[in-house]
Amino acid sequence: MDAIKELEREQLRSDVPPLSSGDTVRVSVKVVEGNRERIQVFEGTIMRMRGGGLNQRITVRRIASGVGVERTFMVHAPRVEKIEVVRHGVARRAQLYFLRERIGKAATLRERRPGR
Repeated sequence: MDAIKELEREQLRSDVPPLSSGDTVRVSVKVVEGNRERIQVFEGTIMRMRGGGLNQRITVRRIASGVGVERTFMVHAPRVEKIEVVRHGVARRAQLYFLRERIGKAATLRERRPGR
């Protein structure tokens, strides 16, 4: 078991900021199209966080041309170039499924005050 944990520890990223549900993040992902590779940015609110360690994943939701789009990202995956926190939102629960019924300004969360 220690060998597995050691392998996982080597593959963990060190540049991951502290994340929580309700935060608005900008995730840069490498996308392969044919023989070209480019970086695609997906910005939205973290709806839920699952797993821990190497298996940690976040589900990010955004509204794209009136339609809600959710994407799940493995936080420590090599395809994820970087994760930036745009703003910290106040969330009183772990999973924010109630955002699925909300559109526009109603889907925004209050911003966390500095120092909290």
